[in-house]
Amino acid sequence: MALPPRFKLIFTVPQSSLAKCKAAIFAAGAGSYPGPGGYTEVCFTMPGTGQFRPGKAANPSIGSSGELEQVEEVRCETLCVGQEVAKKAVQALKSAHPYEEPAYEVYKLEDF
Repeated sequence: MALPPRFKLIFTVPQSSLAKCKAAIFAAGAGSYPGPGGYTEVCFTMPGTGQFRPGKAANPSIGSSGELEQVEEVRCETLCVGQEVAKKAVQALKSAHPYEEPAYEVYKLEDF
């Protein structure tokens, strides 16, 4: 029996909003691994510094329009099993994330 396609969701978020974003994506089914171990809420995180300059029409949650901002953020990576789970996880991330335009990417993992 073939498993559903697997996707990796990667996003960055300020440390103060990490727990809220992880709770949202995990509730949507992200971070659950198939198999006998029954692992859930699996992810990898790594600290870093995000940088952005909001445009004139922006309504930034951090910083001011036109001003260069640097924010201590966390990169979070997790697995989504099935395309529907990936879509739901992205929707949940967008709802939970404090930024107008959260930085994220989703890509399909190939089986070897």
